[in-house]
Amino acid sequence: MLRVGLTGGIGSGKSTVANRLAEHGAVVVDADQLAREVVAPGSDGLAEIVRAFGEDVLRDDGSLDRPKLGELVFADPEHRATLNGIVHPRVGARTAELMAAAPPDAVVVHDVPLLVENGLAPAYHLVIVVDAPVDVRVRRLIADRGMSEQDARARIAAQADEVRRRAVADVWLDNSGAREVVLSEVDALWADRLTGYESNVRLHRRAAYGGPRIVEPDATWPAQAERLIARIRVAAGEKALRVDHIGSTSVAGLAAKDVIDLQVTVASMDDADALAGALDGAGFPRFASITGDEPKPAAPDPEQWVKRVHAGTDPGRPANVHLRVEGRAGWRFALLFRDWMRADADARAEYEALKRRLAKEFTGDDDAGRYAEAKEPWFDDAFERAEAWATTTNWHP
Repeated sequence: MLRVGLTGGIGSGKSTVANRLAEHGAVVVDADQLAREVVAPGSDGLAEIVRAFGEDVLRDDGSLDRPKLGELVFADPEHRATLNGIVHPRVGARTAELMAAAPPDAVVVHDVPLLVENGLAPAYHLVIVVDAPVDVRVRRLIADRGMSEQDARARIAAQADEVRRRAVADVWLDNSGAREVVLSEVDALWADRLTGYESNVRLHRRAAYGGPRIVEPDATWPAQAERLIARIRVAAGEKALRVDHIGSTSVAGLAAKDVIDLQVTVASMDDADALAGALDGAGFPRFASITGDEPKPAAPDPEQWVKRVHAGTDPGRPANVHLRVEGRAGWRFALLFRDWMRADADARAEYEALKRRLAKEFTGDDDAGRYAEAKEPWFDDAFERAEAWATTTNWHP
């Protein structure tokens, strides 16, 4: 099962995207719909709301007067917190029931207006954010929901801003233009990413990347890494002592394969093995054929280079997760090499030239195996050079 979080500010047109995904076969769990369900007439949720806010929030027929309640809670953070404390646990329980009932091969889309505000992003394999400029959203709220401009802007201001939404967005859909444009983007997302992602998760299969293709530096690599790190932290819990962005994509300005490398620090290999199921469930199955790095001549003990590797299942974001024991040579070198590359422009240029040459040499390969092997002699020397830099600069991991 693939878990997709879908969110967007009020008036962004999120329901347009949700409906299109449902047409493709996604199981859509609508948090707004569930929020209505748990406060329906006769429910204990509605009874608790009346105890908290009084009978003035009821209509003559005994149902909840949502606009009246909205006026209360959107103007008062304490009232909003009280309402959330009543509704959110009930919605969460019902959501869990619906997701558990979905077929094992489902793409489950959880439509959550307050996904960002409630810190839910790391719980999903992928987060889609639907957006439109504030003025467009205000016009929609006035035309479609009969709000005043003041009320519309107040509700928009009460939600997360664009910066916070972008920080969690694996996919950003601009819904400010013609409806057909965003629908075509959803169609492509379904065909090119979501269906393959779901089957990869279900079959415990890493996303295919192919041979060693070197691309120009991408300024968004660190932000993409942070989203993956957040998911891994939630999945791994306390057994992950730290999670770091390592490798070439962690070095600003360095051309690289478009693969995010992360290092999970563990206290022992037993802890690394114990995390296999949790990481698999988060979309990072074990890559069992790799059990260690190549020992360096200056640190030849193979035990110092043992690791576990998990690989991402998302076709749109290849990633490798290296689990290493704190204090061992392989763990230290991963962090040291990153920081040395960041600090030493000449070493960085030398390494990039090597990568470009080897990528060209092995351009017809189906994977990066021979490319990686051919880099090892350079890394043998780089290990000692990096350690010398660490001594000179008093570097510590």
